[in-house]
Amino acid sequence: MRIIATIVSVGACAIAVLASAGCGNTGPAELTTEPAAPPAGVQNDEPAPTAAGGAQQWAMPDLVGSVLQDAQDRIQALTGDAVYLTGSHDLRGENRNQVLDANWTVCTQNVPPGAAVTPASRIDFGVVKIDEACP
Repeated sequence: MRIIATIVSVGACAIAVLASAGCGNTGPAELTTEPAAPPAGVQNDEPAPTAAGGAQQWAMPDLVGSVLQDAQDRIQALTGDAVYLTGSHDLRGENRNQVLDANWTVCTQNVPPGAAVTPASRIDFGVVKIDEACP
């Protein structure tokens, strides 16, 4: 019985330590109207003028021909992670999942270059494997 009590006590302490550490998250990030500085080597597109009411928006870059991972990184850098997730689909109609985004090339984008992107935008890239031609 003493061994079980010790294990339970150690487990409770571990949970308490993890809960108090919070895995480095100090709470929800505050949204700003300033895009974050892009990582080295990533082109920084200027944000589009904000709409009335201070809503965030940016001009969509032309990402056709980019590696899918680079296109996703570019959107995140442009928006300061306000648009963090983008979608993608296999243009060859084979329903292949884009597991390793660095192995796919962007052939189409549903938001045209120059169009406004906001945090509510749903960006989707049509892709093929990097060694395949765009249809």
